[in-house]
Amino acid sequence: MSISHTPPSVVPVLETSRLRLRGFRADDFDAWFAMSRQLAYHRYFTPEPMPAEEVWKLVLRSAGHWLITGYGFWAVEEKASGRFVGAVGFLHLKRAIEPPLGDAPEIGWVMDPAIHGRGYASEAVEAVLAWGESHFGPVRTVCIIHPENEPSLRLAAKFGYREYCRTTYHDQPIVLLERPGASA
Repeated sequence: MSISHTPPSVVPVLETSRLRLRGFRADDFDAWFAMSRQLAYHRYFTPEPMPAEEVWKLVLRSAGHWLITGYGFWAVEEKASGRFVGAVGFLHLKRAIEPPLGDAPEIGWVMDPAIHGRGYASEAVEAVLAWGESHFGPVRTVCIIHPENEPSLRLAAKFGYREYCRTTYHDQPIVLLERPGASA
């Protein structure tokens, strides 16, 4: 029996001028693990870098989310080099958070610190939001961001996300933001 490393066909490929957003593959693990070791990557998630096992679970969750919900995270690849540079997408984790996020799709992004400041996150988020609007329709979407993560807060604001609550999640302070659907 052979095991395919090709993502399921349900993951659409999105392309921007500089990026390709595609389904996750097993070979994305090494790049994501290396990226996750950097303080600029993990400082707003956890004080210590994630162990390899946790990064592997993220790769699996990112791929599997599509099969269960019909949406998920994309692996972000730089077109010019073919290099994995981050992950962007929607998820529904049934988070134990107050106030609850409900069924609103939650957008998230994480990019390799080596490419920060190049506009890649904006480019990827714009493509994902366009896909979300065509897939979900005019619905409210949410995101959670650490209050000290100024670059992510600015990115969220750029795309119309507004703070509606501050709370804690896994003993960390969190800002809850929402973007109303077009009909709201």
